[in-house]
Amino acid sequence: MIAPIRCLPRQPQCLLAFSGPDATRYLNGQLTQDVRDLGDRSLASCVTDAKGRLQAFVHLCRGADDAIWINGPADRAEELEARLTRYLIADDVDVTDLSDQWQLIHVVDSIEPPPEFPGSIIRRSERSGPDGWDLWLPQKTALPELHPLSHAEAETRRIMARIPAWGAELTAGMLPPEAALDRNAISYHKGCYIGQEVLSRIKSAGRLNRKLTAFLVDSDAAAGDLLGNLEASRPAGSLTSVAPWPNESGTHAALGYLDKSAFDAVELPLVGKSGRARVIGFV
Repeated sequence: MIAPIRCLPRQPQCLLAFSGPDATRYLNGQLTQDVRDLGDRSLASCVTDAKGRLQAFVHLCRGADDAIWINGPADRAEELEARLTRYLIADDVDVTDLSDQWQLIHVVDSIEPPPEFPGSIIRRSERSGPDGWDLWLPQKTALPELHPLSHAEAETRRIMARIPAWGAELTAGMLPPEAALDRNAISYHKGCYIGQEVLSRIKSAGRLNRKLTAFLVDSDAAAGDLLGNLEASRPAGSLTSVAPWPNESGTHAALGYLDKSAFDAVELPLVGKSGRARVIGFV
């Protein structure tokens, strides 16, 4: 008997399949990740514009028939497909929208891969932290017994793992290194791609105007709160996400952006509140 699979709450996904002789070369010119290095893993990647600014955050893997699968939030499907196919001219690449044909279960807290099911595709994935797996199943496949985390559990887990999320830490137009996406979503060793020159200059210079930061905050803190800087006339940053659950000390884990003027700060007051935010470290 198969034990219930512990997983993230299931959410609709956009899934695009790129196949054909030129698919790998073409996508390597569109994505920050090295598409040649997928193996049996699912890897994070950015889609950037010519100025190196974020347009989308996606995950990619080798799917059925060795096609390259790219998935992201379902509500951004139209924008993502339009951007990734914009420069297809003479390339021998076929693009298929598989969003209605496959479903994703992200398995957590498992060193071993989940059991295989008819037609399933399993890829090691760190989209929610270590010891995770992407289990892709055909849409009509009967689901195994699942033990999904609650949304509060999943959010606390994400924040404590210091993983940025679209709509919170990640927004269109930002520079990916600000959110430390250069750790695992940007390859600096492959050929050119859209935005590559700007991102390479940022890496060489080593300077950013703000950085995604982990905090411990008091119980009244909330996403959107500004961080004070008593020596400056403007806020030193802001919180983007606060974990629903406190730790044993009663404080909450949080993510937010810290302005370069406060990179050496240890603790900052929450503007307009009695609480404070203690800096744990840059993400």
